[in-house]
Amino acid sequence: MTGLGALIKRNTKLFFKDKGMFFTSLITPLILLVLYATFLADVYRDSFGMALPAGFEIDAELLDGTVAAQLFSSLLAVCCVTVSFCSNMLMVQDKVSGAKRDLVITPVKGSVMAIGYYVATMLTTLIICYIAMGVCLIYTACVGWYMTFIDVLALVLDIFLLVLFGTALSSIINFFLSSQGQISAVGTIISAGYGFICGAYMPISQFGEGLQKVISFLPGTYGTSLLRNHAMRGVFDEMHSIGFPSEVIESIKDSVDCNLYFFDKQVESPVMYAILGGSVILLMAVYIAVNIIGGKRVK
Repeated sequence: MTGLGALIKRNTKLFFKDKGMFFTSLITPLILLVLYATFLADVYRDSFGMALPAGFEIDAELLDGTVAAQLFSSLLAVCCVTVSFCSNMLMVQDKVSGAKRDLVITPVKGSVMAIGYYVATMLTTLIICYIAMGVCLIYTACVGWYMTFIDVLALVLDIFLLVLFGTALSSIINFFLSSQGQISAVGTIISAGYGFICGAYMPISQFGEGLQKVISFLPGTYGTSLLRNHAMRGVFDEMHSIGFPSEVIESIKDSVDCNLYFFDKQVESPVMYAILGGSVILLMAVYIAVNIIGGKRVK
């Protein structure tokens, strides 16, 4: 455990020591929040308005609170995975710089090094994502707050699970990378594409039926839906309390992916947690397997 603790400390310190990588990872969610609020807010308002019956009016604060909850749940869904890839670049940089060779000749086992990279990436990503969550909550409080303390705790759990998922996924992919160019290429692809396939940039309900079915097989989709459900639960309760018909509320939930369907069957929150948790376990098993196989080849 001493060797593992030293590796985790070493990897974490190296990440925060690299000011460019750290501030890029930290500032990116904040920039995204500004961009989301500037450009996507109107899109979300229009999407929300389309789900309302003709002639139905809604209080401006409630509308702003609804849009804010959808915005920051989308932001956090993306950041939990994309920041994981950024934090996990140290694994590849150690190969490029030759530090990995120096670590291999030490008495520390390869499995311990693999765990060290994983845990350090998880910790740094959690720090950044929870800071981003704090900023998002402040933003929500300024425009329209409808969440409870339980909702906030649920968001903390959702972020934790999504970071575990993102860290495991990035660990597997980065294991096969060995150059700075490959790091940049993968980072660009993940940053550009993940937000679309997880339903963060655009609700899955607006995709074609065939694409919806394909995306329903991706675990990140359910992580986004969990964040959205907990971010918007208070909003829906407020709508119900002021007299919104249940059919209207369900229609809104469908339009913003709070309700997800797997081949026309609605997926409940416990099942979403099971899918996300199972995916984390599966990806970690794959990560362990590739490290074992890679270790044997090195020997």
